[in-house]
Amino acid sequence: MKMVLRRDLRKAMLHAGLHVDLAPPECSRPVTITKPDARWLEAAGVTIALWFFVLLIYLPMILDRHAGDSWKSVVLDASTLLVSAALAISIFPLFRVVVRWPQLERLAVLGAAVILASIAQTAFDLMYTGWVAQHLERSWYSIPRDLSRGYRTVFNYACIFSVNVALFQLMYTRRRDVRRERQLAEARWSAQQAQLTALRFQLNPHFLFNTLNAISSMIVTGRNEEAEQMTDKLSSFLRASLSSDPTELVPLESELALLEEYLEIETIRFGERLNVEIPCTSEAAEVLIPSFLLQPLVENAIKYGVGPSPHPVTITLSAKVDVDFLVLEVTDNGGGAAEHVQPAGTGVGLENVRRRLEAVYGARASLNAHRLPQGFQVTICVPLDAPPLRLQQPN
Repeated sequence: MKMVLRRDLRKAMLHAGLHVDLAPPECSRPVTITKPDARWLEAAGVTIALWFFVLLIYLPMILDRHAGDSWKSVVLDASTLLVSAALAISIFPLFRVVVRWPQLERLAVLGAAVILASIAQTAFDLMYTGWVAQHLERSWYSIPRDLSRGYRTVFNYACIFSVNVALFQLMYTRRRDVRRERQLAEARWSAQQAQLTALRFQLNPHFLFNTLNAISSMIVTGRNEEAEQMTDKLSSFLRASLSSDPTELVPLESELALLEEYLEIETIRFGERLNVEIPCTSEAAEVLIPSFLLQPLVENAIKYGVGPSPHPVTITLSAKVDVDFLVLEVTDNGGGAAEHVQPAGTGVGLENVRRRLEAVYGARASLNAHRLPQGFQVTICVPLDAPPLRLQQPN
């Protein structure tokens, strides 16, 4: 039975000129592989910046140590910081390995690496001082090379290497947080797109049921020509509806053009009992709004204003720009059935529009619905001075 229904539905949609795929959706999705948050280029950058800063701090001491010597002594002394930067970079591979280890284990391993790097740098300094004194600058014999200098130097290097590792951690944490924020933004964007899609297409079955019911009534009462016209209009309207993006913002002018196709269907159904007026300023026609935002409001006006009334009813859809807002009003002068809207706006159509406005604009847009002495009016205000809250898809 299910296969028969699916086949019949496919035939009906193809007859109406619609392309639809009834195959089950694929559950699989491509796996995204992210780059490590601890990156070599950034590690090299922060290391060079740190040791250049250290050079600036120690430069007065170096100049004082080599007072009276040639500039070559200053350059030779300062060049040892290149080895320090290289040793600091050599800790980074270990940092990448242990970055997701338990905190205590990470601290122990990285602390040991800092101490070893400090001892290696101190040993290099002592040997380098002796080599320069023996081969290049005899004045270097006056520079202390005993253990007392070695202990103090190891401590100083340990502090600087610790700062370097802390910068690695800060760099990693920052990139990890940026990646998580981007993933959160992508999740919010996807959820919002899904919400807007669900809200938009929630209306289609409701409208489709009403229209098909009207066509059936026309056929039963012998109004076959009107039923055929209504079927053609329905096919055209559904084609336009299904081809549009539910999350897209469209110019009000395009929205009104599509709404006119819907009203042509209802005009065949109600004849002279339905009159429509659409005053719209040229400025308002260019404003972007969510697609199919007004159709449920007009459908409500027809259902509860035109439907129960034996007399002609006029539905007015006005659009104008008022200061920083686009103001849209849907008004009918029908009877205004009690079911048109509840005090809190719990009707399906109105609640759907309210939720879509909230999803796209947040609290900056508003929807107000109230009864008139004769009829009903819904007013929508959309802000012009700020872009919608809808997230742009992250790069």
